[in-house]
Amino acid sequence: MVNVENHIGKISVSENYFTELIRHAVCDCFGVADVCSVNTFRSAVSAITGGRLCKRKGVVVHADKNGGLSIDLHIKVTYGTNISAAVSSITHKVIFTVEEAVDVQVNNVNVYVDDMNY
Repeated sequence: MVNVENHIGKISVSENYFTELIRHAVCDCFGVADVCSVNTFRSAVSAITGGRLCKRKGVVVHADKNGGLSIDLHIKVTYGTNISAAVSSITHKVIFTVEEAVDVQVNNVNVYVDDMNY
């Protein structure tokens, strides 16, 4: 959960909203075949379920202490894609999409290419 406070009031944005927003932005980029599933621990779910692994759809959002976001993406690219250009495009699109939709600063986007679609 990310809390944003502005002149209108306090806004709470769920992690699920960020995940879906970012996933749709990434899948629209050229050369991206899909967003890969990864196993990670979720802090709230981990406490409830006793630390079992929770499957996410390739997007992990961390809130910084300064109010910014750090985003990790795990993607699958199509064969023949210029990976450097695709990662640059994804990074810019994710930063623009999140900052426009929620008005929260994105400090960094880490893109991991986990698979290739032949």
